[in-house]
Amino acid sequence: MSAEVYFGNAARDGEPRRGWFVGHFLDGSADLRSTPDVGIKWGIHPAGEKRAAWALNSQATTLSVLIAGAFRLTFPTGSYLLTRPGDYVIWAPGVPHHWEAVEASTVLTVRWPSRADDSVALPDPR
Repeated sequence: MSAEVYFGNAARDGEPRRGWFVGHFLDGSADLRSTPDVGIKWGIHPAGEKRAAWALNSQATTLSVLIAGAFRLTFPTGSYLLTRPGDYVIWAPGVPHHWEAVEASTVLTVRWPSRADDSVALPDPR
């Protein structure tokens, strides 16, 4: 494969890293997916899976887009249920959140920039 083009599968390529397939965590010599500018996750979540603990990203802005299913993102200021393909939530650095797959769901998450140790676990901020 050339250095200008990469062909892959998001689910397969992200499997070793909980769905993350583009970002800083890949060996820089690997291919175009290795970048500190953005992280991209193809999240496949069975119904009932959740991140119950609160967390935040101190440097990154995050966008989550529903591909299929029903997925809830909760913030200290409110909860958003994504039910239609294309529903999304975007949030700023420093905003605590947690999530739950209400139904089996596929969610595309984009986070920028992509930095090591940017995700911080928190006590319940409410």
